[in-house]
Amino acid sequence: MRIQGWIRGPVGLWFIGCKMNKTGQNDSKFFSNILDIIFKFTVILLRFLHFSLRQTKRQQALILITASLLGCYHKPHNDPYHTEDATANIYYGAYSSAPKTLDPAKAYTTDEAQFVSLVYETPLQYQYLTRPWALEPLLATRMPEVVYKDAQGNVTSDPRLAKCSEYTIHIQPGVYYQPHPAFARSQQGGYLYWPLSADAAQAYQQISDFKYTATREVTAEDFVYEIKRLASPAVQSPIYGLMSEHIQGLSTLREEIEQSRSVDLRAYPFAGATVIDKYTYRIDLKDPYPQFIYWLAMSFFAPYPWEADQFYQNPGFADRNLSIDWVPIGTGPYEFVRNNPNQSLQLIRNTNFHGEKVPAGLAARPGKHIPYIDRIEFYLEKEAIPTWNKFLQGYYDQSGIASDTFDQAISYNAQRQPIVSPKLQKKGITLQISTSPTIFYLGFNQLDPVVGGSSAAAQKLRQALSIAVDMNEYIKLFLNGRGEVAQSPLPPGIFGARTGQAGIDPVIFQWQNNQIKRRPLSDAQKLLSEAGYPNGIDVKTGRPLALTLSIMSESNIDEGTLYAWFRQQFAKLNIELNIDSTTYSRFQDKLQNGSTQLFFSGWIADYPDPENFLFLLYGPNAKVEHNGENVANYNNAQFDAWYQAMARMPNGPERQALIDKMVQQVQEDAPWIWGFYPVSYQLSHAWVLDSYANPLMSNTLKYMRILPEIRYQARVAWNPISKWPIILIVLGLFIFIVVAVFAYRKINQRRVSIL
Repeated sequence: MRIQGWIRGPVGLWFIGCKMNKTGQNDSKFFSNILDIIFKFTVILLRFLHFSLRQTKRQQALILITASLLGCYHKPHNDPYHTEDATANIYYGAYSSAPKTLDPAKAYTTDEAQFVSLVYETPLQYQYLTRPWALEPLLATRMPEVVYKDAQGNVTSDPRLAKCSEYTIHIQPGVYYQPHPAFARSQQGGYLYWPLSADAAQAYQQISDFKYTATREVTAEDFVYEIKRLASPAVQSPIYGLMSEHIQGLSTLREEIEQSRSVDLRAYPFAGATVIDKYTYRIDLKDPYPQFIYWLAMSFFAPYPWEADQFYQNPGFADRNLSIDWVPIGTGPYEFVRNNPNQSLQLIRNTNFHGEKVPAGLAARPGKHIPYIDRIEFYLEKEAIPTWNKFLQGYYDQSGIASDTFDQAISYNAQRQPIVSPKLQKKGITLQISTSPTIFYLGFNQLDPVVGGSSAAAQKLRQALSIAVDMNEYIKLFLNGRGEVAQSPLPPGIFGARTGQAGIDPVIFQWQNNQIKRRPLSDAQKLLSEAGYPNGIDVKTGRPLALTLSIMSESNIDEGTLYAWFRQQFAKLNIELNIDSTTYSRFQDKLQNGSTQLFFSGWIADYPDPENFLFLLYGPNAKVEHNGENVANYNNAQFDAWYQAMARMPNGPERQALIDKMVQQVQEDAPWIWGFYPVSYQLSHAWVLDSYANPLMSNTLKYMRILPEIRYQARVAWNPISKWPIILIVLGLFIFIVVAVFAYRKINQRRVSIL
C-alpha cells in the first residue's frame, strides 16, 4: 500500500501539471508525443521496479520531482495563449496605456476610443476607405436634416445668415443593446436587479455573477438621454463646456440637475433635444455650427439606456467597479467579457448586433457578416521591446514601430521611400503609412512678459527661435523620419492646408530650386538683435537671456538626449534653456494657471475641419481666461474676426481665401514653433486582411479579417523547439534508469543473501 501511495504522488502531479500547462499552445506535436512516450515509459518502469520500503526519502523526492518536471514539459516553451484557441478566429493586440473609462460621455483619449468605439455606435461614422474623409450614416437611416434659421425664425440655406440651427435624425429600427442584467425582468414585469438592498447587492461582485440578462430595442429617447448626460455633474463630460455653447438649454439643464440630483434624467425638461417619435429626434443649436455634424460621429452622442443609470446605482456597485466606466452597455459589434485594464481586455461578438453593410471597396464575404472576427484580445504591454518580439513571433497581429526597433523593421528603396525590411518581407509583413490629422508644437505663452504679447520685440524673438529650432532634425533624430515639418496649424488633408511653395511659412523658410529651405541662422540672429537680445544678451539687463521649456516627462523616450537637443537648438542663439520636466497633471495645472513660458504640446483632430485646428488660436478659447484649448493664450482681434466668419462657411474658394489670411497672420505673430505633423507606420501580418489606416476611425476592427490557420502555421514555423532540452531530458532519463536498475539489482542481491 505504501509503495502505491508514493508512486501515485508523481503521477498525480504530472496530471495536474498537464492540465495547468494546456493554457499554452503546443509548438510541435512531435515534441508532445515524445514527452508522452517518455513519461509513460518512466511510470511503467517505476511500477516495475517496485521499490521496497527501505528506500530513502531523498530517493523518493528525486523520483517525485523528476515525474513532475516531465509533466511541466508538456507546455510549449513560449506560446502565451490557450491550446483550444490555436486556430480560433481571434484578433490579438496590445495596448500601452489602460483606459480610464468606457463611459461614452466621458471617454476622450485615443487609448479609450479604440475600445469604446467597438462597443458603442453613433448616428454617423466616417467612411472606411474614402479620402478626404467623409461621413456616412451608421445608426441613422440617412444623413441628418439640417435647417438653418435667421433671427426672425425664417429658414435660410446660408449658415452665415443664420441665428440658430436644427438637426433632425432618423434612426434605424430593430437595433438592440447587448445582453445585460440591467434589462432583466421578472415574470411580473419588474426589474430583477434594481433597486437592490445593500444586503442583496453584496451577492454580486462582478458582472458574471448575474444569472439573467436581457435586452431591448434602441429608441430615439436613448439618444436624447445621452445628450442630457453631457450636462450631468455626476458624469463630468469633457465636452460639456463646448457643447453648452452650442446646444440649447444644456447649461440650464445642468443647473436643474445640480439642484435636484435625480438619477433618472428623463424627468428633466430639455429644449436642446426633442423626441419626435420612436425613431426620430431633433437637436436644437443656438447658433449655426456647421461642424456639429462631425460630433455625431463621436461616442458622446451614442444611444445610452436609462436603465443603466438605475442598475449601477445599486449600493456598493461602484466600489466593486460595477459601473458604466468598466462595464459598458452598447449596440456595437462587440461586448466586453473581461475588463482588467492593468492586464488584459477581451471582447466577443455582440450576439444582438444588428449588422452592417460591407463598405464600398471591400469585397463581400459569402456567408459572413460584419464583424468578421469572433473575439478580440488586448494585452497590456508597457514596454516596446516585448511587444515587438511578440509581434515577430506571431503572437500579436499588428504593431507600430518604436524607435529602438525601427532599423529592424524599415529599409529604403532606390527612391528613398520606406519599405519593409527584407527580414520582415520574408514573413509576409506589410507596411501602411499615413499622415495623421495631428500637430505637435512648441507654444509660447502669450501672457509671459518675455516671449508673449503683441509687441514687435516679442514677435521677432519668437520668429528668431522658430528659425533656430530645426524640427526637421528633431524628426530625424527622435522619430526616425516619421513626420513632416509643419508650416501652419493645418495638417495635410484638412481643407485650407496649402502644399508646395504656396504652403511654406515665409518667416522661417524659403523656396529654392523647387524645395523648401530653412532660412539661415544669420536671419534668426538679426531678428534676435532687433528684439533687443544681440548675441543672446538682454540689452536692458546686460545678462544672457534664459528661457524655460515645460514638458511632460515620458518613460518611452531618452529624456536626457531630448533635453540636450532642445538646449542645443536655443544655444545656437546663445540663449540658455532650462527644462521643466513634469507630470501630466502638473503640466496641465501650469497651462491652466498660465505659469509656463514655453511648452511642448499637441492636438489630434476631433474632426477633419480647419475650424478644429484654428480654434486652438482663437482668443475667446484661451486657456487661462476661458479654460479653452488655446493653451498659448494667443489673442489677435483680426484673427478672431476672421475665425468667426470662417467657422460658419462651407468649404469653397471664399473660405480658402479667409483661411489663407488667418494662416499668414499667425505665421507672422509666431505664437507657436509649428513643430511637425506625425506620420504613422503600421505593420500587419499576412493573415490580417482588409486593414486600412483611417486615423479618424477607431472601430476599424469590425471590417478586418483574420486567417487563423495561416497564423498558426506561422507561429509553429517561427517558434521552433530548442533540441537541447529534449537531449538533456533523454540523457537524464537514461542516467535515472541506469541508477534505478542498479539499485534494484543491489536490493534483490541483499534479499537473496538474507534468505
